[in-house]
Amino acid sequence: MGILDSLKNAATTLSKTPATPAASSPNPAASAKAAALVGSKVAPKELSPAEVEAIIEAKVKEKGKPSNWKVSIVDLMAALDMNSSLDSRKALAAKLNYSGSHADGSAEKNNWLHAELLKALAKNEGKVPSNLL
Repeated sequence: MGILDSLKNAATTLSKTPATPAASSPNPAASAKAAALVGSKVAPKELSPAEVEAIIEAKVKEKGKPSNWKVSIVDLMAALDMNSSLDSRKALAAKLNYSGSHADGSAEKNNWLHAELLKALAKNEGKVPSNLL
């Protein structure tokens, strides 16, 4: 029997074997591994606000300095090891497509920027997306 015949026999045997319940139900871990093997990207899990908060709190605690990151964009960016200067905040607002009319450094613009940065962290497993650095 040649190699081709062996492969045909194996394929016939597999097609006649009934699927077990475990084989027919999707396995998320196996699906993720299979997708990675074929070069597909599996979307990262979006974190909850509580999970993002825990990550930032750990960073703040590690730094050992008081921080008002929950309301201050400057403190949030500092906690994330980002440059928090006015020019950096202007650039970050541009990268996040700020379209409001508020002046640079205004409370409204800073509040918007703070919220958008937290959303970006949640969508990127708690890490600052590389396009925002």
